[in-house]
Amino acid sequence: MSDQFCAAEGRFGRVIVLRLKPGMDLLDGIQAACERYQIHNGVILSAIGSLSCVRFCDVEALPEKKCGYGYGRVLELNDTIELTGASGVVCSDAEGSINLHVHICLSDKTGKAYGGHLVQGTKVLMTADIVLGEIEGVSMLREYDPYMDVFLMNPRQA
Repeated sequence: MSDQFCAAEGRFGRVIVLRLKPGMDLLDGIQAACERYQIHNGVILSAIGSLSCVRFCDVEALPEKKCGYGYGRVLELNDTIELTGASGVVCSDAEGSINLHVHICLSDKTGKAYGGHLVQGTKVLMTADIVLGEIEGVSMLREYDPYMDVFLMNPRQA
Protein backbone atom coordinates (compact mmCIF):
# COMPACT_ATOMS: atom_id res chain seq x y z
CA MET A 1 0.00 0.00 0.00
CA SER A 2 1.23 3.47 -0.79
CA ASP A 3 0.13 7.00 -0.03
CA GLN A 4 -0.10 7.51 -3.81
CA PHE A 5 -2.32 4.55 -4.73
CA CYS A 6 -4.22 1.47 -3.56
CA ALA A 7 -3.23 -1.75 -5.29
CA ALA A 8 -3.61 -5.51 -5.17
CA GLU A 9 -2.15 -8.23 -7.38
CA GLY A 10 -4.26 -10.86 -9.11
CA ARG A 11 -4.55 -12.91 -12.27
CA PHE A 12 -7.06 -13.38 -15.04
CA GLY A 13 -9.60 -16.13 -14.60
CA ARG A 14 -12.46 -16.77 -16.98
CA VAL A 15 -13.20 -14.72 -20.07
CA ILE A 16 -16.87 -14.14 -20.94
CA VAL A 17 -17.79 -13.18 -24.50
CA LEU A 18 -21.27 -11.80 -25.15
CA ARG A 19 -23.33 -10.09 -27.79
CA LEU A 20 -26.15 -7.79 -26.75
CA LYS A 21 -29.10 -7.69 -29.11
CA PRO A 22 -31.00 -4.70 -30.56
CA GLY A 23 -32.93 -2.63 -28.02
CA MET A 24 -31.00 -3.93 -24.99
CA ASP A 25 -29.76 -1.40 -22.46
CA LEU A 26 -25.95 -1.52 -22.67
CA LEU A 27 -25.30 -1.09 -18.94
CA ASP A 28 -28.09 -3.50 -17.94
CA GLY A 29 -26.77 -6.10 -20.40
CA ILE A 30 -23.26 -5.98 -18.96
CA GLN A 31 -24.71 -6.13 -15.45
CA ALA A 32 -26.88 -9.16 -16.35
CA ALA A 33 -23.89 -11.03 -17.80
CA CYS A 34 -21.82 -10.34 -14.67
CA GLU A 35 -24.67 -11.58 -12.50
CA ARG A 36 -25.27 -14.70 -14.62
CA TYR A 37 -21.59 -15.67 -14.53
CA GLN A 38 -21.03 -14.36 -10.96
CA ILE A 39 -18.23 -11.97 -11.91
CA HIS A 40 -17.68 -9.69 -8.90
CA ASN A 41 -14.12 -8.66 -9.72
CA GLY A 42 -13.30 -7.99 -13.34
CA VAL A 43 -12.68 -5.71 -16.27
CA ILE A 44 -14.17 -4.93 -19.65
CA LEU A 45 -11.52 -6.10 -22.11
CA SER A 46 -13.34 -4.99 -25.27
CA ALA A 47 -16.68 -3.49 -26.26
CA ILE A 48 -17.73 -2.33 -29.73
CA GLY A 49 -21.03 -1.98 -31.56
CA SER A 50 -23.75 0.43 -32.58
CA LEU A 51 -26.18 2.39 -30.46
CA SER A 52 -29.50 4.15 -31.08
CA CYS A 53 -29.60 6.29 -27.95
CA VAL A 54 -26.70 7.14 -25.70
CA ARG A 55 -26.72 8.52 -22.17
CA PHE A 56 -23.48 9.50 -20.45
CA CYS A 57 -22.00 12.14 -18.19
CA ASP A 58 -18.60 13.72 -17.69
CA VAL A 59 -16.70 15.02 -14.71
CA GLU A 60 -17.08 18.71 -13.96
CA ALA A 61 -16.60 21.20 -11.16
CA LEU A 62 -19.25 20.69 -8.47
CA PRO A 63 -18.60 23.10 -5.60
CA GLU A 64 -21.06 21.27 -3.32
CA LYS A 65 -18.82 18.16 -3.36
CA LYS A 66 -16.04 18.01 -0.78
CA CYS A 67 -13.40 17.46 -3.45
CA GLY A 68 -15.00 20.05 -5.75
CA TYR A 69 -15.66 17.65 -8.64
CA GLY A 70 -18.08 14.94 -9.69
CA TYR A 71 -20.20 13.67 -12.55
CA GLY A 72 -22.40 16.40 -13.97
CA ARG A 73 -25.67 16.37 -15.83
CA VAL A 74 -26.55 13.46 -18.09
CA LEU A 75 -25.89 14.12 -21.77
CA GLU A 76 -28.07 12.37 -24.34
CA LEU A 77 -27.51 11.60 -28.02
CA ASN A 78 -30.63 10.42 -29.87
CA ASP A 79 -29.22 9.33 -33.20
CA THR A 80 -27.32 6.35 -34.54
CA ILE A 81 -23.85 6.27 -33.06
CA GLU A 82 -20.88 3.95 -33.15
CA LEU A 83 -19.58 2.43 -29.91
CA THR A 84 -15.86 2.52 -30.69
CA GLY A 85 -14.89 1.25 -27.26
CA ALA A 86 -15.77 0.84 -23.62
CA SER A 87 -13.61 0.22 -20.61
CA GLY A 88 -14.48 -0.29 -17.04
CA VAL A 89 -14.30 -2.29 -13.87
CA VAL A 90 -16.62 -4.83 -12.33
CA CYS A 91 -16.61 -4.34 -8.56
CA SER A 92 -18.73 -5.33 -5.59
CA ASP A 93 -20.29 -3.04 -3.01
CA ALA A 94 -20.40 -3.58 0.76
CA GLU A 95 -23.49 -5.81 0.41
CA GLY A 96 -21.78 -8.03 -2.18
CA SER A 97 -23.81 -6.73 -5.13
CA ILE A 98 -22.11 -6.25 -8.49
CA ASN A 99 -21.26 -2.61 -9.12
CA LEU A 100 -20.09 -1.44 -12.56
CA HIS A 101 -18.05 1.64 -13.47
CA VAL A 102 -18.01 1.94 -17.27
CA HIS A 103 -16.72 4.63 -19.62
CA ILE A 104 -17.53 4.73 -23.33
CA CYS A 105 -15.98 6.14 -26.51
CA LEU A 106 -18.35 7.06 -29.33
CA SER A 107 -18.31 8.36 -32.88
CA ASP A 108 -21.27 9.84 -34.75
CA LYS A 109 -21.92 9.55 -38.52
CA THR A 110 -19.75 12.63 -39.18
CA GLY A 111 -16.84 11.21 -37.18
CA LYS A 112 -17.29 13.52 -34.22
CA ALA A 113 -16.12 11.81 -31.04
CA TYR A 114 -17.79 11.72 -27.63
CA GLY A 115 -17.00 9.96 -24.41
CA GLY A 116 -17.80 9.71 -20.75
CA HIS A 117 -19.31 7.74 -17.91
CA LEU A 118 -22.03 5.34 -19.14
CA VAL A 119 -25.47 5.62 -17.53
CA GLN A 120 -28.64 3.60 -18.00
CA GLY A 121 -30.75 4.37 -21.05
CA THR A 122 -28.09 3.65 -23.69
CA LYS A 123 -29.69 1.29 -26.24
CA VAL A 124 -28.07 -1.17 -28.63
CA LEU A 125 -28.89 -0.50 -32.30
CA MET A 126 -27.61 -3.60 -34.16
CA THR A 127 -25.17 -5.27 -31.78
CA ALA A 128 -22.79 -4.72 -28.90
CA ASP A 129 -19.93 -7.23 -28.78
CA ILE A 130 -18.36 -7.36 -25.33
CA VAL A 131 -15.52 -9.33 -23.76
CA LEU A 132 -15.32 -9.46 -19.96
CA GLY A 133 -12.32 -10.70 -17.97
CA GLU A 134 -12.61 -12.05 -14.45
CA ILE A 135 -9.83 -11.15 -12.03
CA GLU A 136 -8.92 -13.71 -9.36
CA GLY A 137 -7.06 -13.05 -6.12
CA VAL A 138 -8.28 -9.47 -5.81
CA SER A 139 -11.31 -7.99 -4.08
CA MET A 140 -12.38 -4.90 -6.05
CA LEU A 141 -14.63 -3.34 -3.43
CA ARG A 142 -16.35 -0.08 -4.39
CA GLU A 143 -16.78 2.02 -1.26
CA TYR A 144 -17.83 5.52 -0.29
CA ASP A 145 -14.83 7.78 0.23
CA PRO A 146 -15.83 10.51 2.71
CA TYR A 147 -12.90 12.76 1.72
CA MET A 148 -13.76 12.68 -2.01
CA ASP A 149 -17.54 12.41 -1.34
CA VAL A 150 -17.91 9.72 -4.06
CA PHE A 151 -17.80 5.93 -4.39
CA LEU A 152 -14.34 4.67 -5.42
CA MET A 153 -12.75 1.28 -6.08
CA ASN A 154 -10.48 0.06 -3.29
CA PRO A 155 -8.62 -3.06 -4.44
CA ARG A 156 -7.46 -5.54 -1.79
CA GLN A 157 -5.85 -8.95 -1.81
CA ALA A 158 -8.58 -11.61 -1.61
